[in-house]
Amino acid sequence: MFDIGATELLVIAIVAILVIGPKDMPLALRTAGRWIGKIRRVSTHFRTGIDAMIREAEMEEMEAKWRDRNAQIMAENPDDAMTPLPEAGASAESATDKPQRSEADGTDLAAPPAAPPEKPAGE
Repeated sequence: MFDIGATELLVIAIVAILVIGPKDMPLALRTAGRWIGKIRRVSTHFRTGIDAMIREAEMEEMEAKWRDRNAQIMAENPDDAMTPLPEAGASAESATDKPQRSEADGTDLAAPPAAPPEKPAGE
């Protein structure tokens, strides 16, 4: 941000000692440090707010693209050609043919799927 080299910093320190005096220098540095900390906190808060607004705008833009793409896909594919997804409250047997496995040890969490019902011979 500020391009201050070692020589400029040395000149600033000498001028500060001459103007403020060595006796009041620690108090002045402490006060300057507090102000710099406040400025950093405010700028961080401001930057966070701006970033959040940008993310929200990007999300709204992506949601609009997803809605448009979804409408295009739905228009291209008739309703009867698509298989509906299982509902959120559906049982595990209807949602998947594979048994669920525990992530910790790989054991089955559900019983294996039941065999499909046999069809009568007349159908």
